[in-house]
Amino acid sequence: MQRQNISTGTLWEPIVGYSRAVRVENTVHVAGTTATDANGQIVGIGDPYAQTVQILKNIESALQRAGASLKDVVRTRMYVTNIDDWQQIGKAHGEFFSEIRPAATMVEVRRLISPDMLVEIEAEALIIE
Repeated sequence: MQRQNISTGTLWEPIVGYSRAVRVENTVHVAGTTATDANGQIVGIGDPYAQTVQILKNIESALQRAGASLKDVVRTRMYVTNIDDWQQIGKAHGEFFSEIRPAATMVEVRRLISPDMLVEIEAEALIIE
C-alpha cells in the first residue's frame, strides 16, 4: 500500500503535523480547508458564499495534485460558524457538486481558527479508474 502526502507548503503544515491531502491507493482525504489564497490571506471576509467558493477551489487543487478531481468526491463535511448562512454556503456547494451529489454534512461550530473564517470543509474522494 502506497501513501502520498500532498502539501501546500504553508507554515502550519509542519508545525501542526498535517498534510492538505493524503492519498492511499484510490482514496483521497482532504483536510479541513479554509478560504485562503496562495499567500495565506483569507478570501471573502464576511461573505460565506465567497469563502465557500474559494474553499472548493482549494479542495479541487489538492485533489488534482493527488490525481483526483471533484467528480471523485463522495463525501464533504462543512463546518460553519453561523448555520443561518446555510443557503449561501449550500448554493456555492451546489454549484460545484450539483451533478456529483456527494454525501454531505453541514454543522455549526462555535468558531474556527480565525474569527474571519466562516466556513471550513473536508472532502473524501474515491478514484474509480
